[in-house]
Amino acid sequence: MKAVGKEVTIVMVEDDEGHARLIEKNVRRAGVNNEIIPFTNGTEALDFILGKDRSGTVSMDRYLLILLDLNLPDMSGTDILEKVKSNPHTRRLPVVILTTTDDEREIQRCYDLGANVYITKPVDYDNFANAIRQLGLFFSVMQIP
Repeated sequence: MKAVGKEVTIVMVEDDEGHARLIEKNVRRAGVNNEIIPFTNGTEALDFILGKDRSGTVSMDRYLLILLDLNLPDMSGTDILEKVKSNPHTRRLPVVILTTTDDEREIQRCYDLGANVYITKPVDYDNFANAIRQLGLFFSVMQIP
């Protein structure tokens, strides 16, 4: 996965270790070899994406793709989504929501805040693995601005 000749780094914000391993394994299985930087909480993820000062300038020349769980120990994924999408330096970064929440209002809210894709984690292993593999194929053809 490249962005106009540059490597895209995948930022995975997922507090469930089992899910994180499953996501990584299936992204790899889909042939995506980009670096994956995992975070288990929102604070550290935001430090990386927006910088400790939250200005976003740290990501000015970075090509990131964010995989975001909504249920995190320290803040909600929608808060992270809102911060990323309201920052002029990061608002164009693609954000893929990966969560067990299939509440219609929550899905609508994420799209309203600028989420690019919303995937509900099926509890069933095979469906989840399949969804991630399809996501991997999506990554391989996706262009990041």
